[in-house]
Amino acid sequence: MMQTVTLPREQAQAIVNDFVRSVYNWMVLGLVITGFIAFYVAQSEFFTRLIYGNPLVFWGLIIAELVLVFSISGRIDRMSGQTATGLFLLYSALNGATLSFVFMAYSGASITRVFFITAGTFAASSIYGMTTKRDLTSFGSFLFMGLVGIIIASVVNLFIRSSAMTMLISYIGVLVFVGLTAYDTQRIKDMALSRPANLEADVQRKGAILGALALYLDFINLFLMLLRIFGGGRD
Repeated sequence: MMQTVTLPREQAQAIVNDFVRSVYNWMVLGLVITGFIAFYVAQSEFFTRLIYGNPLVFWGLIIAELVLVFSISGRIDRMSGQTATGLFLLYSALNGATLSFVFMAYSGASITRVFFITAGTFAASSIYGMTTKRDLTSFGSFLFMGLVGIIIASVVNLFIRSSAMTMLISYIGVLVFVGLTAYDTQRIKDMALSRPANLEADVQRKGAILGALALYLDFINLFLMLLRIFGGGRD
């Protein structure tokens, strides 16, 4: 029979902290890659024409991104930690290519301003999720319904092109992604607390990548919603 090794509280807490730190490190790396690729593509006439001048390329990238997200989220148990890491970094790069329009549509000053607003809002939401004693599980289900509503409304707005609906979606989106950030942070904390101390490094890596993907998506979407509200166009 296998014996469970009980570690001292300080050592167990250190392992939890290492896992959470790993999640945030991968998330930040993903954001850096996305930002770098987005800026580079926006400065390249060749790539902007390739992506935005050819609907097949643009929608091909969007579909590839969706496939990567669902692959990481739904099949991570069947892949190695190295594969999961590679797919996450690839997704971050592809997302940067499709988000390059940000640098073409908004001024550098407004992008910088909104980035810091997003970072502060994200940090506050994440700290709340990490420290609150309230169980956010049921709250997460409500937020998921809100996310579905945002997606449906955004698709409808592609056809009616209402600026008022765009702003309404953005304000609701900010609330939804602030809540999702707190919810996902608490889920990552619970994941860290429930993991055995002697878990294999490869399994730890996959868990960190899965958590990083969730927080990465929260940050990116929160940034885009706030950019629609506070962003200023290029001169």
